[in-house]
Amino acid sequence: MKVIFDIGHPAHVHLFKHLARLLMEHGHEVLFTARDKEFELQLLEAEGFRYINFGKHYRSLPGKLWGLLRYDLKMLLVGLRFKPDLFISHGTPYAAHAAFLLGAKNLAIEDTGNIEQVILYRPFTDAILTPAVLPKDLGPKQIRYNSYHEIAYLHPEFFTPDPGIRQWLGVGDAEEYAVLRFISWNATHDVGHRGMSAEDKVRLVKQLSKRMRVFITSERGVAEELKPYCLRMPPDKFHHVLHYASLVVSEGTTTAVEAGILGTPCVYVSTFVDPNCQEMEQFGLVFNTTESSKVFELVDKVLAEDRQVYRNRSQTFLATKDNATRFYFDFINSRYAQNGQKHTQPSWQPVS
Repeated sequence: MKVIFDIGHPAHVHLFKHLARLLMEHGHEVLFTARDKEFELQLLEAEGFRYINFGKHYRSLPGKLWGLLRYDLKMLLVGLRFKPDLFISHGTPYAAHAAFLLGAKNLAIEDTGNIEQVILYRPFTDAILTPAVLPKDLGPKQIRYNSYHEIAYLHPEFFTPDPGIRQWLGVGDAEEYAVLRFISWNATHDVGHRGMSAEDKVRLVKQLSKRMRVFITSERGVAEELKPYCLRMPPDKFHHVLHYASLVVSEGTTTAVEAGILGTPCVYVSTFVDPNCQEMEQFGLVFNTTESSKVFELVDKVLAEDRQVYRNRSQTFLATKDNATRFYFDFINSRYAQNGQKHTQPSWQPVS
């Protein structure tokens, strides 16, 4: 079987990388396609995957409309040469449209349910896999499963933390540090939402830096006095940095969930209420607030607990979830097996 993975965000490389390797190990041929948006291409290079770059990502509305036509055509041309049996993406319309025109199947594995994207890909899609925690009803093609996207690449079967990251960061073996993640608020699902105020960001860094090292990763510029704390790192090192942190404060949902899965306590600050973060709060891993000023109280609460408590909570949480990558792999083998052959006893089970 030939499979095209279409990448629309750096997180999608992480989401699909272990699935792609499992497919390759079982004799399937894999090709990635991507737009040059953030650091998708760097991640694909670091992972050693074969990929095709469709060019720069468009950010304006007219650019996005032009991009829909341009990338549709590029995907179709790639498909004509590669002749895929299956397209897999986080619900990109380009993969769905090309699959329809080429007579291939399209599988969407997504966890946002942004309706403006769903209406573009759903008519041309065979199945939509979503975490059970996603409250949105995406129609009869939706199949729910008991896991998160982030578990697909941070499950202990696939992720081993590198203790050498401390040396790379320049922190001692017992030295504590915090990671602060600020986002750009440019994504479609971020419109109308907010996180920490500029004043509270400065105040938080000043307070934390009295207790530990502070590293900032931001999608956009920060105040001049915060620039010395900004961390520039190869994107493939980020999860190792998260794992050994004593604390994460994040405006972004993905980083918050990643931290929780790794057993690193996180304060998630955003007016965007995320179901994953809400569920993880029940396990004492992610602490949610919509108010910038409440962050300080939650940080004190988190740091008052012993660090190992959060590692134990993470293990408890993971025991309640499926290994997402294994679920995807078994689903694909069962549904899209060559020559109509099906697994007689597939291990994947949807959530009713």
